[in-house]
Amino acid sequence: MTKFVLINGVRREMTAEEEAKYNQDVADTTAMRNAKNLEEQNKETKKLSGKQKLKDLGLDDDEIKALIGA
Repeated sequence: MTKFVLINGVRREMTAEEEAKYNQDVADTTAMRNAKNLEEQNKETKKLSGKQKLKDLGLDDDEIKALIGA
């Protein structure tokens, strides 16, 4: 699909080089976004796992909250 660029009010077709750069930028942004989402999911998983381990040791929710503030 042909992509266009708007520069100074002038719309023109992207060159092959511009389109390749655009496609690479989109791929890089998607990869960064996916990595960030995975990092956030892992952080939440670790937090829940830690809380469960404290519960397994016999602590109740109030004690856990007092220890870690969550």
